[in-house]
Amino acid sequence: MKLYPAIDILEGRAVRLLHGKRHAVTDYGDPVDRAKQWLDAGARILHIVNLSGAFDEKNDFPRILEKIASLGVPVQTGGGIRSIAAVKERFAAGADRVVLGTVCVEQPEVLEEAASLYGGKIVAGIDAREGKLTVRGWTVTAEEDAFTFGKKAKTLGLSDAVFTDVGRDGALTGVNVEATVKMGETGLRIIASGGIRSMDDLEALKKYNVYGAILGRSIYEGTIELREAIEEFEC
Repeated sequence: MKLYPAIDILEGRAVRLLHGKRHAVTDYGDPVDRAKQWLDAGARILHIVNLSGAFDEKNDFPRILEKIASLGVPVQTGGGIRSIAAVKERFAAGADRVVLGTVCVEQPEVLEEAASLYGGKIVAGIDAREGKLTVRGWTVTAEEDAFTFGKKAKTLGLSDAVFTDVGRDGALTGVNVEATVKMGETGLRIIASGGIRSMDDLEALKKYNVYGAILGRSIYEGTIELREAIEEFEC
């Protein structure tokens, strides 16, 4: 199972949000310093999110992404990507994989073009609340069913998806194993996100051969020691 330490960036700072709410923020300092910390712990890839972009706020994310990518670690990045130009900008800044969320729902033609241009380097971002897709920093619930969208992404040639249970994100309440496993029935390789609290959560995901897991507040608060998790679960 692949482990993706997360660095969510808001106003130039590494943060975690509770349930994705803009006002419920905990500041964890300089994002480049955090990247170095996770690399020192053995991280093999990082998950970097432009939260400012997701909330349609101006930011200096490309510069920060460049600094992190220059550390020599593969980077998967999402948040605030609304066009093919934005996709290209992320790759130009050093990203290895780009996660597309809101744009997939609001402008499906962008997803189709990105999949055509970059293939497996494009990852579907499936953020769901009670089975429905959420978009624009999780502030809007779409009409489309998350599972149906996952199947559509698979037909476009995508192989991977980040699946986030928005109701659990940042809350350390435990991962939604059932919904994560169900999303895998779309044929996509699922990277679980939201609520992961302990090694038990990772063990539960591994039991069902879930492809990957994003680690956020758990590693910031120390309920999971990243080095130990990598040694036990990564393959």
